[in-house]
Amino acid sequence: MASHSSNSSEKCHFYLLFHGETKLGDGFRGFLYLLALAYCFIGLSAITDRFFRSMENVVKHTRTVKEIDPCSNATVVKHKKVWNYTIADIALLAFGTSFPQISLATIDAIRNLGEKYAGGLGPGTLVGSAAFDLFPIHAVCVVVPKAGELKKISDIGVWLVELCWSFWAYIWLYIILEVWTPNVITLWEALLTVLQYGLLLMHAYAQDKRWTYISLPLTRTERPEDWVPAETAPCKNGNRTNDKYSEIHEVDEDRNRNIVDIFSIHSDVAESCPEQPHEDLIPEKDNLFSIWKQQFIDALTLESAESRKLNNIWLRLAKAFWQLLLAPWRLLFAFVPPYQIAHGWIAFIFSLIFISGIAYIVTKLTDLISCVTGINPYVIAFTALAAGTSWPDLVASKIAAERQITADSAIANITCSNSVNIYIGIGVPWLIDTLYNFIAYREPLRIENAAGLSFSLIMFFITSVGCIVVLVYRRRTLGAELGGPRLWAWVTSVYFMLLWLIFVTFSSLRVSGVI
Repeated sequence: MASHSSNSSEKCHFYLLFHGETKLGDGFRGFLYLLALAYCFIGLSAITDRFFRSMENVVKHTRTVKEIDPCSNATVVKHKKVWNYTIADIALLAFGTSFPQISLATIDAIRNLGEKYAGGLGPGTLVGSAAFDLFPIHAVCVVVPKAGELKKISDIGVWLVELCWSFWAYIWLYIILEVWTPNVITLWEALLTVLQYGLLLMHAYAQDKRWTYISLPLTRTERPEDWVPAETAPCKNGNRTNDKYSEIHEVDEDRNRNIVDIFSIHSDVAESCPEQPHEDLIPEKDNLFSIWKQQFIDALTLESAESRKLNNIWLRLAKAFWQLLLAPWRLLFAFVPPYQIAHGWIAFIFSLIFISGIAYIVTKLTDLISCVTGINPYVIAFTALAAGTSWPDLVASKIAAERQITADSAIANITCSNSVNIYIGIGVPWLIDTLYNFIAYREPLRIENAAGLSFSLIMFFITSVGCIVVLVYRRRTLGAELGGPRLWAWVTSVYFMLLWLIFVTFSSLRVSGVI
């Protein structure tokens, strides 16, 4: 990390694009870098759309299963989901939406190889992201359902397992930072941190399948066979809709027009439409080229039909300006292959690569902002970077809270993302650094600002208890975690935001040496 200076007369002699940047004033440079950082976050919001489309195709992949009907002895062919919905939530949804933070932390670790201390940018961003996930995202999700509509977690057992692993992740991090080997991380501690992600997957799957002696003895209440109501299945008169490549399937009934299965994670369309053609068939090559070509056409189209319908000229101008800002990102991300190829895996991987590229630029901008403003990079990490890189988490949970008939996906994404942040987001970078130190120097990894990180963990644990208590109280009184009477939904939302402000304020004061 570059040296920091609050003295405006001292110049930061490294730059982002060209050497002439160093001749500008520190204040002006800081302003430009902040604008660039915000633009990178806009890029993350743009690639999020591609990521979700590809993830949807990955998760709706089915396999052909032949069964014998016990009544007629006839062979019945079914197309069952390859992905278990619980594993999909943890391994794809939570991992994918946390990938901006994971890639940022990994890049920070790689560029600090050989340094005496591990950088604090990655861990700071991940802990701050956990706080953003738990508080602001819950604050958004609780008010998303319509007035009076209640959405609750149907599989409370899986949620409790995910919640316990999430809490344990931060307790574990505090133990290895302050109890076992204060201020240093050993190779075995880093390895154990990563391995616990696998244990989380196995435990959650065991709970979902209700394995004896491993799962909690809790029944799954009111969980439908299809996580989207049956009448919203993308069938018309027993057949598929004509839009073969649509990733969002709507129904014709007006009363259900707002219910959309955007993920297809928790739906079983194949079994609800047995007459349909197999959905995993790859489109013809010509069709794929047409789809890819259309991606570029859409990226270059600034004004949509919706914007032309707006009566207010200022709204149309604002929408056009926003589309103009997005245009370079959309054009760049049009190079992501169509998500109809290989069940979406190629587009999924390309989306993550683009996210990593943006994360690399973000690390460079953070160095520059810290240098020209004198703000501690750890403070930038758990505030601005955490909020910006958590945008995919916010989008995912908001969409799930809107479109799913239960709160499982929306809240599972929050708790699972927090676990992924520690086990993968911090564990993998530390494993890289500790392995390098072990081979090169035979020394453990020293952690920069370990005291500040430990204090943030304590603050996060205290405020998160306050968050979970309110969720449990809503469950006991209203019968659901999300929605409910509008007044109480907004009161809960404000309360969650206050918890986030408390975490950010006290953590910043601790890093600044005030407390």
